Amino acid sequence: MYSSSLKKLIEHFTILPGVGPKTAQRMAFHVLAQNKKHQAKQLAEAMLESIEKIKNCSICRNYSDNTTCDICTSTKRQDDILCIVESPQDIIAIEQTGNFNGKYFVLHGKLSPLDNIGPKEIGLDLLFALLNSNNKTEIIIATNSTVEGEATAYYIAKHAEKLNIKCSRIAHGIPMGGELEYLDNNTLSYALQARTSIQATID
Repeated sequence: MYSSSLKKLIEHFTILPGVGPKTAQRMAFHVLAQNKKHQAKQLAEAMLESIEKIKNCSICRNYSDNTTCDICTSTKRQDDILCIVESPQDIIAIEQTGNFNGKYFVLHGKLSPLDNIGPKEIGLDLLFALLNSNNKTEIIIATNSTVEGEATAYYIAKHAEKLNIKCSRIAHGIPMGGELEYLDNNTLSYALQARTSIQATID
């Protein structure tokens, strides 16, 4: 049904997350439409430029055009608090809250022995070297609430304990406005385990 070039284009679109054969086909025909070809060329050029220019920050491993990213070089951010995340997308999510003004470290993954992903594969040797040579007073572990994410958080916390660095974990559980009857068992179970005390003031 397809020419070899069109078939190749469709196959390459399927490498994108959440894109199946049907969606890839629609994308391919969209960029090949006569009135879209100029935009398609701009997209291809932007992708090539990104691949060539974007690198990992030498300190936090976030994506950056420069050797050191803007967050790491900023003098307006707290240098003694470090938030550890699994991916660069997590930094964007945290920054959008406007409630964190420290620095970051990106793991680009999580510990998963079954997949042969150990401490070195997610840069924990670089993280621990950073903690050993820096004046960090607190680390906030913001890995996802999965088995691997929890194992990664525990591994990092044990190392921070040896360095006498305060270590905290972002809360996971019931979202604001959520109703108990609609929550899955794992979320509700974690919310119960991570419960906090309420400080009530009596007039």
